[in-house]
Amino acid sequence: MSFPLLTATAALPAVGAVATAAVPAARRTAAKWLALVVSLATLALAITVLVRFDPGGARYQLTESHSWIKEFGVSYALGVDGIAVALIALTALLIPFIVLAGWHDADPLETGSRRWRPTQGFFALILAVEAMVIISFEATDVFLFYIFFEAMLIPMYFLIGGFGDRAHEHGESAASTQRSYAAVKFLLYNLVGGLIMLAAVIGLYVVAGNFSLTEIAQARANGTLHMATSTERWLFLGFFFAFAVKAPLWPLHTWLPNAMQESTAPVAVLITAVIDKVGTFAMLRFCLQLFPGASKWATPVILALALVSILYGALLAVGQRDIKRLIAYASISHFGFIIMGIFAMTSQGQSGATLYMVNHGISTAALMLIAGFLISRRGSRLIADYGGVQKVAPVLAGTFLIAGLSTLSLPGLAPFVSEFLVLVGTFTRHPAIGIIATFGIVLAALYTLVLYQRTMTGPVKPEVSAMPDLRVRELAVVAPLIVLLVFLGVYPKPVTDIVNPAVKQTMSDVHQTDPKPEVEAAK
Repeated sequence: MSFPLLTATAALPAVGAVATAAVPAARRTAAKWLALVVSLATLALAITVLVRFDPGGARYQLTESHSWIKEFGVSYALGVDGIAVALIALTALLIPFIVLAGWHDADPLETGSRRWRPTQGFFALILAVEAMVIISFEATDVFLFYIFFEAMLIPMYFLIGGFGDRAHEHGESAASTQRSYAAVKFLLYNLVGGLIMLAAVIGLYVVAGNFSLTEIAQARANGTLHMATSTERWLFLGFFFAFAVKAPLWPLHTWLPNAMQESTAPVAVLITAVIDKVGTFAMLRFCLQLFPGASKWATPVILALALVSILYGALLAVGQRDIKRLIAYASISHFGFIIMGIFAMTSQGQSGATLYMVNHGISTAALMLIAGFLISRRGSRLIADYGGVQKVAPVLAGTFLIAGLSTLSLPGLAPFVSEFLVLVGTFTRHPAIGIIATFGIVLAALYTLVLYQRTMTGPVKPEVSAMPDLRVRELAVVAPLIVLLVFLGVYPKPVTDIVNPAVKQTMSDVHQTDPKPEVEAAK
């Protein structure tokens, strides 16, 4: 048997989580270093997956399959296509930065044992989330995917509720209440979505007789598995609802601003740059592949909801007083672009959406982590409490500006290419929606530049006059992300070469071809 590379990539952070949690309480620093080493080793395995993956080869590669619950046709089945490989690499890349950025976020507080928080638990939970996300990207058994799709909610609940942001304008008691509210809201929203999906998973088994994604999709493609139109649509809605909550898509988005506001900056990155990508990824892998007819049937409504997400998220970001809530609403707008690209049903749209998942993960991680460093210095999330930071901390302000410009998709930075592809792909099939969606870019420029102006420029406020610039550890977090934003903005080909063959397969699943241009190219 060949080495089970996919299993190892998911199992290593899981084992690391157990080992980190088992470190004695007095050895907090050892727990941090262990978590960092495990995350770097996982990144090395993810790079190995990336290197061994052949974009021109079979659709699913590095496959593993073992019978698990034979009576119900459940298998431990793993395999990756180009889209999954890109997102596994993104996840493994971000976790070491999340660990480094949160190096002191779970240190014991000095005000009494009531507020003591176990450092080991914080880093163990981060590694546990990484393991569950990676295996979700790898799973080709629907039931196996569902288990980890739901299981990742538990460590995230404790990360939000138990290790929340210390910066709160109304004191620790109010902060604890708000953290608990945000954690419960996150859990309830996603559990409801998961329960509806469970009903759809059971329904799929009743119709298909097994849970194998590849077998069901092949049977649907060759006509040996027939679903009544109404059955297919109901099953599609069950899956899509759960993924739309996770994504999040308007109007199922309201848990995200609360969760990101009350989390530490690294956990907020874990939510929006890692966890939420599972929802959009699953739309491509499960909704379009298993229910092609229902996907096309639901496209007009989904595109309308995505358009609302783009404009609604951007408009609310403009009016925010809280830095983290502004970034949260900006992410809702960006996820609207991703979902619009997926359901534009064009190769440019889906390639752009997949590339957007990667680029959004990097740009949002950079912006949120720098914002976290800023907030930790001042002790406040309110935009009005800042001013003139660029005069006292120029490196912090400069990196914040670059990360902000990537959020508004400035040409030359990574998100521009993906957003451009999404808009082009949408316009070629749905021109009205593509045109209206461009207003989201204008609003993004508004909320990003206003945020920078109010926090970084103008007179230096007394409260920030002694603010230190980025330290070595913080630069080690920020600098690689900034370099990646520039590199992928100038040269996105390494990612597009990996994802494009998988996108072509997805287009084939839904029996769609790109619209022909109205004007033929000159020969």
